[in-house]
Amino acid sequence: MGLFRRRKRTAAVGRDRGADRADLDHLENFVRTRRGVEAYLEPRTTVTETTVMLIADDGEWTRRRIGSPEEARRWAHALAVPIYDVRLMGYPQRMRDYNERRKRRPELF
Repeated sequence: MGLFRRRKRTAAVGRDRGADRADLDHLENFVRTRRGVEAYLEPRTTVTETTVMLIADDGEWTRRRIGSPEEARRWAHALAVPIYDVRLMGYPQRMRDYNERRKRRPELF
């Protein structure tokens, strides 16, 4: 029956894919086409790799994978975008307001 046998540990299964060039292109396009963009670094979780959330001055946002926190910082520095650690700063109120506007009036978006 083997109720108390130890199971062999296996490697993590189903890890999310890492960042690719399309992710970086999307982020760069968002920065070029929006005003007042700030980057928020989101840590790796058991489900996803490290991500960067970009939030424009009107609260519009996008999120994509990025290779590592160091890579995110280099990327943001190269584009002159301020970058914050979401664990320290949290998300800005303008993002929550934008989400609320989208929920109330989806036909406008």
